[in-house]
Amino acid sequence: MRALISVSDKEGVVSFAKALERLGFEIVSTGGTYRLLNREGIKAIEISEVTKFPEMFDGRVKTLNPLIHGAILHRRDLESHVQTAKEYGIEGIDLVCVNLYPFKETIEKTDDFDEIIENIDIGGPAMVRSAAKNFQDVLIVTDREDYETVVGRLESGEIDLAFRRSLMIKAFEHTASYDAMIANYMNGRFSEGFGDHQFIVGKKVFDTRYGENPHQKGALYAFDDYFEKNFHALKGEASFNNMTDINGAVKIATSFGDAPAVAIIKHANPCGFALKENLYESYVEALKCDPISAFGGVVAINGELDEKLAQKMNEIFLEVIIAASVTDEALKVFESKKRIKIFTQNRPTLQLSNDPYDFKHIDGGFVYQNSDKVEKSEVRDAKCVTKKEASDREMADLEIAYKIASLTKSNCVVYVKNGAMVAIGMGMTSRVDAAKCALEKARSLDLDVQGSALASEAFFPFRDSIDAAAEVGVSAVIEPGGSIRDDEVIEAANEHGMSLYFSSVRHFLH
Repeated sequence: MRALISVSDKEGVVSFAKALERLGFEIVSTGGTYRLLNREGIKAIEISEVTKFPEMFDGRVKTLNPLIHGAILHRRDLESHVQTAKEYGIEGIDLVCVNLYPFKETIEKTDDFDEIIENIDIGGPAMVRSAAKNFQDVLIVTDREDYETVVGRLESGEIDLAFRRSLMIKAFEHTASYDAMIANYMNGRFSEGFGDHQFIVGKKVFDTRYGENPHQKGALYAFDDYFEKNFHALKGEASFNNMTDINGAVKIATSFGDAPAVAIIKHANPCGFALKENLYESYVEALKCDPISAFGGVVAINGELDEKLAQKMNEIFLEVIIAASVTDEALKVFESKKRIKIFTQNRPTLQLSNDPYDFKHIDGGFVYQNSDKVEKSEVRDAKCVTKKEASDREMADLEIAYKIASLTKSNCVVYVKNGAMVAIGMGMTSRVDAAKCALEKARSLDLDVQGSALASEAFFPFRDSIDAAAEVGVSAVIEPGGSIRDDEVIEAANEHGMSLYFSSVRHFLH
């Protein structure tokens, strides 16, 4: 039996090769892998001894040879293939262990295109695909996490077709994701990220019990290692819907840097937010906005969940808590609550992946775009278009309202007072209706919006929204501007003695 081992990621490969050698495999290897194995006392055969050709063109060609690919690809169950192999002196390779040149690591550390090009693997994917194609005769190993399993199966003789097939699928996933990464990089570098084809590749993190509804299957996939590093379950398992809500909550809670922000989400929409002196105060104030909707909601805490805050949160039923960190004492507070789910990033504050692109499925395909992001300068550099300017407190509230509005379903309006959201209307077909719904909810909860700041993620098309805001005592407004009736809107704000700012940036979220 022969095994061909050629890996860029060499972690665990020595132990794997020693185990294969012990099981009777003759090891064939290349380049750095060959030197490593020999240095560790493994009697590996260099690839050039098999091919009768040296590695050439600075290593660009070493395994692209019939004595290698014939050894992998010929079918052992076809006599004609077996005879052809004998005729040309091709000795079969029964196991291929290959992982590919570190293209991802290279583009992360350098912009040198010559170096990047040289880290595009050619022979590796060819060997992987050859072995995967002939999986019924050849074991293909592309994941170091499988080394121990493969050795165990070989030792016990449990190399059945299902196991071979599982390795085959992994192999094609390996080369497909590798090629997709290269294509996306090249399009990003030369086509502004919008080439003729777009490849969206994710690695499964975990299965969810079901999708949005029980009759749908669901799973979480990651573009990179973000969830591996920043999503740790302390209690319970996240559902499909939990993950979309967590995403919305974390996006809002992280919009203010390291500040002690708390966001409460229900059905992907914010129903509470506050930014006060500490996380405890922020949660208390956030909950006041809509405690009815917060019941069974998702809370994002941009900092440490301690025992005091946990006891306060434990007063109502919350389905999910995602916190930057969680103390052991806080976790004990929720021990008796079977339904609550608690997750952490094990960091001082919450962190986003900040994906550069965004996409949305539509029937038959998907629409793709650069990710929307609220720049720090948008509120700071917004133009005051009225006689009255906002106070420092009003500017702080305008920033909170503006960022929440930008991350909430359109049409949307957000009212913020003293660092806490006091009313929100979202997902409406009319901006006026959104404002009415927000104010009606605030009135029903006896929340005072007098002196609050108002933000809209898109322009007000008419002055009626400003008039309505003035009636309830809104003192400052921020919106993108750009309506053909901006002059009327400005005039209304001046009439009511309000400050009005135009950011010049629209943030629709559909």
